[in-house]
Amino acid sequence: MMKTSKEVVKLLCSSVQKNTLRGSKRALSSWADVVQSELESIREAGTWKTERVITSSQSAQITVASRKEKVLNFCANNYLGLSDHPQVVQAAIDTLKSHGSGLSSVRFICGTQDIHKQLEASIANFHEREDAIIYASCFDANAGIFETLLGPEDAVFSDELNHASIIDGIRLCKAKKFKYEHRNMTDLDAKLSEASDQKIKLIVTDGVFSMDGNIAPLGEICDVAEKHNAVVLIDECHATGFLGATGRGTEEFLGIGNRVQIVNSTLGKAIGGAAGGYTCGPKFLIDLLRQRSRPYLFSNTLPPAVVGSALKSFELIDQSPDIIQSLQENTKKFRSEMKSNGFTILGDEHPICPVFVGDAKLANQMASSLLERGIYVIGFSYPVVPIGKARIRVQISGGHSKEDILTAVEAFKEVGKEFNVI
Repeated sequence: MMKTSKEVVKLLCSSVQKNTLRGSKRALSSWADVVQSELESIREAGTWKTERVITSSQSAQITVASRKEKVLNFCANNYLGLSDHPQVVQAAIDTLKSHGSGLSSVRFICGTQDIHKQLEASIANFHEREDAIIYASCFDANAGIFETLLGPEDAVFSDELNHASIIDGIRLCKAKKFKYEHRNMTDLDAKLSEASDQKIKLIVTDGVFSMDGNIAPLGEICDVAEKHNAVVLIDECHATGFLGATGRGTEEFLGIGNRVQIVNSTLGKAIGGAAGGYTCGPKFLIDLLRQRSRPYLFSNTLPPAVVGSALKSFELIDQSPDIIQSLQENTKKFRSEMKSNGFTILGDEHPICPVFVGDAKLANQMASSLLERGIYVIGFSYPVVPIGKARIRVQISGGHSKEDILTAVEAFKEVGKEFNVI
């Protein structure tokens, strides 16, 4: 029986639809297979990262879902122990009540409150700079500055071990890009010479490199910068609030004065530990960022409770220098005790104290064994650190007692012997 033209069209459409669905299923299966294969390779390499669930506030002692007893926390960025400080928590509560949960807006529309301007003024005053601008995170601060400041006629020079947020921020800009060898001033000088015709030459470095706990040779960087008429930007996330006699960071620690033009940092570590980041420097730079920085213009304003806790944290740092001193003493104690027991501790005299292991599986096994002994630490491996350079990154806090430090050392000794590391 002959089919009508309408019936023929209907059959053709049905056939096309079936083939399309089969193709979609094949594509989906192929896509899922690729991802599953990648996940399996991560498991086989022993670098699978498990999120341990904390059931208490962030503190020197915490509770985790896998254990009934409290454990000593040695892997948080809570350098000064302010994350659960009663005054910091109360400041957040008070600000939440007075200024609400959030602004539901970006800064330039209807998202700027008086407290945001107070915090920016406090940051600028703390770092002894002209002005400051706050972001949702320092990742955003690093994402927002390079594209805004630099164009095709400019050049940026980045230490090869800089934080991922710096690397990603640099990718967004059209400047000529140079990567210099880690803390190698000869290489930096040579690369600056290569870019002598570029307009703005911006050198960017971490003040403290978080994977190794070592400190940038900032004075030497500034010397090279002055030779080439370059600008220096420093990321101070692992220095602000606690490095140096009054917590002013790498410049104070090295005793070089305010030679750096631009400082980026975070509120999410020593400064209350909640969230938020910022850039501070010359007013003309901050004015430009307010007009052009995309993460600032297109992201919601920092929540009031976070602003309140940060303001109180800066106040406590200035009023209570003993919390900085306690952290410094704990750091020296842990480093000296661990080295005397045969462990290799990377970095400079910084509360980031990476215990070098080398093998990724071994680092994770040791971290698990330490948790069984009540010490909360995490093994770091590729891609966070290079292959073959796995370590257990221990982070000291001013909230730890001297007994906490010695307890951790004893646990490391037991585990180190168990796995033939010492």
